[in-house]
Amino acid sequence: VQLQASGGGLVQPGGSLRLSCAASRSIRNDNDMGWYRQAPGKQRELVATITSGYSTNYGDSVKGRFTISRDNSKNTVYLQMNSLKPEDTAVYYCNGNWRYPTARAWGQGTLVTVSS
Repeated sequence: VQLQASGGGLVQPGGSLRLSCAASRSIRNDNDMGWYRQAPGKQRELVATITSGYSTNYGDSVKGRFTISRDNSKNTVYLQMNSLKPEDTAVYYCNGNWRYPTARAWGQGTLVTVSS
């Protein structure tokens, strides 16, 4: 399984970006998708996850600002990021977990830089 992340870039504080993650395998059933991020010198941390039943979970630092969504017809997961802060600067990684048959994959990462 391959995941292709895109949409990162440079944005000013208070701005918005939308990340996309396209999977090479169907994400329609028995699948959880998520976004994680890793800032320089820090551990990778949870940003958001979404199940095939559309249940979502967010890291405390992004609640109310970021929204994760999925389009099963396109095998794609999105992360809408609003009200961006400099501390959101990181490499963002897409993650996918499938249960039948079992598979797990990470995308290559996309860099988000929030700076004026």
